[in-house]
Amino acid sequence: MVSRAAKGGSRAGAGTGASAGVKGARRPEVRLPSLEPYGGGGLEPDGDYDGLLFDELDFVGQDGGGARFMDCALTGCAVDETRLHHARVLDCVLTGLRGVGTDFGSATFRDVEVVDARLGGVQMHGAVLERVVFRGGKIDYLNLREARIRDVVFEGCVLVEPDFGGARLERVEFVDCVLKGADFSGVSLTDVDLRRAAEVGFARGVDRLAGAVISPAQLLDLAGVFAAEVGFGWWGVDV
Repeated sequence: MVSRAAKGGSRAGAGTGASAGVKGARRPEVRLPSLEPYGGGGLEPDGDYDGLLFDELDFVGQDGGGARFMDCALTGCAVDETRLHHARVLDCVLTGLRGVGTDFGSATFRDVEVVDARLGGVQMHGAVLERVVFRGGKIDYLNLREARIRDVVFEGCVLVEPDFGGARLERVEFVDCVLKGADFSGVSLTDVDLRRAAEVGFARGVDRLAGAVISPAQLLDLAGVFAAEVGFGWWGVDV
């Protein structure tokens, strides 16, 4: 079920129990220093990268598990099957990343901008995201199961079948974002704002929307899904 919400819609929780005083996300304020071009070859497990520019580099299949990136810019890098499990990405700007099967499982992203990413099957299960903006681009099958997501904005991007199962979301905004087939099974939501999303669709977990706000138009579009959750027909039609 898909909805298109007008900007500035009602703050009503639309059956979710959310109050009018929903808190907005705190956005990152990334100010990068003068950066040095990276010339160190491939990524290394537990590597320490500080104040570097990674420009149009090929990290396909490489292992940077446990690495720390601080005050870095990654631009146009290929990250197919790149292993960055337990990596720490701090005060960084990631622009134009592209790849399939990138592993950011249990990683930490803090004060990060992710711009125009083209990714598929990204593993971010158990990750910690704080003050992060995903702006533009498209991410298919994003796995955020059991993640802790706080002060995060998804803006102008397309998320196809993202999996938030068991995640904790606090002060999260979806702005001009397309959300298709989202799995919210077992989520915990606090101050999650879906009203300005361009499209919203749930595959599972619509019963877990306590703590989120949606617009009246979204509520109408999702009425059949809500009805299915409680086992009765909508407008006289079985669902």
